Amino acid sequence: MAGQVIRMRAAICPEYGSIDVVRVGTLDPPALEPGKVRVRVAAAAVNFPDVLLVADKYQISVPPPFVPGSEFAGVVEELGDGVDSFTVGDRVVGTGIVGAFAEQVVAPARNLTPIPDGVDAHVAAAFGVAHRTAYHSLRSVAGVRPGDEVIVLGAGGGVGLAAVQLAVAMGATVTAVASIPDKLEVAASYGARHLVDHRTVDVRAALREALPGGADVVLDPVGGGLSEVALRTLRRGGRFVTIGFASGEIPRIPLNLVLVKGVRILGFQFQDLDPDEMRRNEIELRELLATGRVVPHIGARLTLDDTVEALRMVADGRAIGKIVIDVA
Repeated sequence: MAGQVIRMRAAICPEYGSIDVVRVGTLDPPALEPGKVRVRVAAAAVNFPDVLLVADKYQISVPPPFVPGSEFAGVVEELGDGVDSFTVGDRVVGTGIVGAFAEQVVAPARNLTPIPDGVDAHVAAAFGVAHRTAYHSLRSVAGVRPGDEVIVLGAGGGVGLAAVQLAVAMGATVTAVASIPDKLEVAASYGARHLVDHRTVDVRAALREALPGGADVVLDPVGGGLSEVALRTLRRGGRFVTIGFASGEIPRIPLNLVLVKGVRILGFQFQDLDPDEMRRNEIELRELLATGRVVPHIGARLTLDDTVEALRMVADGRAIGKIVIDVA
């Protein structure tokens, strides 16, 4: 029938709750507005905030029903009025708060970037949020330099494993702290020199043994009880960067440690970055991806019908690297 709207398949959060409330169904495609681009999604990557948004425990709320998913890659299908930075058929990667776990997504043109030639859409989707978070934290907040000793907590997760890869590429020596041998094995394959399984060893003693002179930087995407232990390992003048609390526990840091050790505790948020530094970092990141110097680790590829399991893997800490949903 002329004018009939072809519905799209999508994962839908109909109400706040546990991950199990998410279901896969059909929806009308999102409307195309001026300044925005319609993308046919090939792949979407799962991030921890996706889990929090479903439970209404993130720093912002999205009224249900909504389509979860904040990171996607695909092909431009349609341009809204005023968009001249892309053409139909361009391969792009993008981010947003929600909407990625669907066959189509509409996003502001400014939230999209071209996928480098030769880079697979699944790889591009997995590279975005985690690697940008890790790189900006290491490069601009922590100021990592060649030769630095860097401790990465949660080194098997999306941001943690990205931090391992990127810190090694920046010339640092990395100590990876993770919860299971499989995660540490993958971290070692990307260049981590020292490996600490925090569930089986005394972490403080293990870090002292690995780093008798102390660490220059701690990158912490998980929070919890490990934060203070890692902070104590910093040498004088060291930098502790907190970027999230995937453990669900916000640590309580004794401020006397900061005073006595002369260390700095820093927080990372994208909006706090200097625009010039942001542009520089994005150019450098794109070069790392395009040349293959840094390739995201995809721990599992699932289908759209498996969205609940993909979210559960991230929520339970079972994901190694990034979990990618093969939407196409």
